[in-house]
Amino acid sequence: MTEDQQKSLKMLAVVAALLVLLGLAVALTMPLLSGFIDTHFAPGLGMRDAAVISFFVTVITLVVFAVAAGDGLLGELQFILGGFFSFFLIFWLMLAWIF
Repeated sequence: MTEDQQKSLKMLAVVAALLVLLGLAVALTMPLLSGFIDTHFAPGLGMRDAAVISFFVTVITLVVFAVAAGDGLLGELQFILGGFFSFFLIFWLMLAWIF
């Protein structure tokens, strides 16, 4: 094997080891994360109701943005989809947390 191939193999081994360690860390902290979510997001409105409300708020907001943009839904579709998912996530978690 050449020197470049050996370096590539070592780099691949390091990246694989880091991915395994990251996966292990995520698996070990999952119970802590679920406990945190249960205590902080459960009281109040609830995740399911907040998701329904935030879906409709996001759709209405983005339709208003698309109409105001001028070229409608088709010209700005890639930006509307990205905005939809980010708005939906923010509205969903904020509604569940605040209410």
